[in-house]
Formats: sequence, structure tokens, C-alpha cells
Amino acid sequence: MDIKQIQDLIRFVAKSGVNEVAIEQDDFKITIKTNQAPTYVTATVPAAQPAFEQAPVVAAPASVQAAEAAAPVADTSNYITVRSPMIGTFYRSSTPEKPMFVNVGDEIKPGTVICIIEAMKLFNEIEAEVSGRIVKILADNASPVEYDQPLFLVEPL
Repeated sequence: MDIKQIQDLIRFVAKSGVNEVAIEQDDFKITIKTNQAPTYVTATVPAAQPAFEQAPVVAAPASVQAAEAAAPVADTSNYITVRSPMIGTFYRSSTPEKPMFVNVGDEIKPGTVICIIEAMKLFNEIEAEVSGRIVKILADNASPVEYDQPLFLVEPL
């Protein structure tokens, strides 16, 4: 399995809501785990994709979809959205004992470390590319994030 297939598998796991996928072949074994609640609905992937043996298919419960639809929409047009540059796990501090890199109300400038994203056991410091004030933190600490997922709303200064 090459790196492209592994990245595709990670994207699939992040989008599907699966909490664990394990694949074992002759020369390697890979297990991808998330911190989501377990799901029990499964479906098989067509034989044209042998790297993905079985994959659960998950749909959000109707109550979750209704709650998301009923949530009020705030006007964020005057804010800059800082997005995740990669798939991984979002951390607001370097260790649980250390303070958060940024909090709501903090001013940032280009080069300020605002979070860490762990991808494949590598901890990547994410730096701000804009100047402004943090208005909202959109991702939960220690949660999986997808590529281009909104992480912060920043009010330009």
C-alpha cells in the first residue's frame, strides 16, 4: 500500500464516521482509529478496490440532522476563516499541561503558532497567515479534522 492509498483511506475514515479500520496484508498492517462512538452498519466495497476490504457506511441520525438545520446562522462574512492544511488530529496546545496556543479574543499575526495537527505521528505546527483577533474556535481539541476544514474565525485588524 502506497502513501496515496493510505491518505485516501484516512480521508474515507474521517468522512464516514467509522471509529476503527484495520487492514492486514502480507507485508504490513495498518489500523486507523478515531475517538467517535462505534457504529455497527457495514457494507462491502466492490472488488475493484482490494485495498479497502470492508467499510462501514454511516448516516447521521435524523435528530442530529434536524438539530444542525435548526441552528441559527451567524453572519461570518466579515471574518477570515483559517482552514486545516491537512487531515489529522487538531490540538490547541503542545501538551495537555501547557497553555493553549490561542484563545478567543487573542490577537494573532503571520507566523504565530495557532495549533498543532498530528498526521501519521508527525506533529505539525500550524502558523497564522493573517493578522487579526480570534473570534471563534471551530474545532474541538484532540478531534480529527479534514483537509480544508474551518478551524478558526479571525476578525481582521
